[in-house]
Amino acid sequence: MKLNPLVSKLALYDIAGTPGVAADVSHINTRSEVTGYMGDDQLKQALEGSDVVIIPAGVPRKPGMTRDDLFNINAGIVKSLCSAIGKYCPNALVTVISNPVNSTVPIAAEVFKGLGVYDEKKLLGVTTLDVVRAKTFYAGKAKVNVAEVNVPVVGGHAGITILPLFSQASPRANLSDEDIKALTKRTQDGGTEVVEAKAGKGSATLSMAYAGAIFADACLKGLNGVPDVVECSFVQSTVTELPFFASKVRLGKNGVEEVLGLGLLSEFEQQGLEALKPELKSSIEKGIKFVHQS
Repeated sequence: MKLNPLVSKLALYDIAGTPGVAADVSHINTRSEVTGYMGDDQLKQALEGSDVVIIPAGVPRKPGMTRDDLFNINAGIVKSLCSAIGKYCPNALVTVISNPVNSTVPIAAEVFKGLGVYDEKKLLGVTTLDVVRAKTFYAGKAKVNVAEVNVPVVGGHAGITILPLFSQASPRANLSDEDIKALTKRTQDGGTEVVEAKAGKGSATLSMAYAGAIFADACLKGLNGVPDVVECSFVQSTVTELPFFASKVRLGKNGVEEVLGLGLLSEFEQQGLEALKPELKSSIEKGIKFVHQS
């Protein structure tokens, strides 16, 4: 975010070590002023006046863990951060990266509802890394320039709930059914691929930082009135019968200006859509339940 020319003030917050990170980042020669805040007593200062809040906080996955295994720790973190956002910058656009996104976005929504500040247009789950992976893997298989590739990814942000729509990919490539299945599986398992390659030393952080920054840039462009900014995001939705769903959204001055439909799906994608719904429904309900029980 320090590289983004649309950012004038960058506030970094964590429970420890933030002043050092802020000092390091502040030396980068771009326009934004960087401040670091640490601990509960400085959270108010960090948030006040923010137009956009990005939440990547939480614990990373280790080999053998699913995103749901992170639930108890990360759910509590997201709940407490959103309580503070609701108090100190209720009009900010909030982008949630913390896993499991399928549950943390509904958690954030319930917290904001409880505080009377929920705006469905301003709460967005970041699924951009699924799109980034789908583009990369597709370009490699189709032998096309990755910079020109676009692949919508819908559903959620974990395992089979991630549904890349390769039938809508551009530029078009005549890939076999086997190739499409393999690309879909690799996109769904992309995070696990990194967790295993890091052998217990962490999860996808560098590619996730890139994806989070790309998505935040799109949000900032929308807020600044750039026309026709479209990205995939996990948002409150009526595209399916589920209350939250990832699909293409048009971003604008109020956040999500329009939630776009799924378009034409292949038979394989239609099957994938039906298969993911029960799992996604369960994750959404788990998030909502967490807020009302704790």
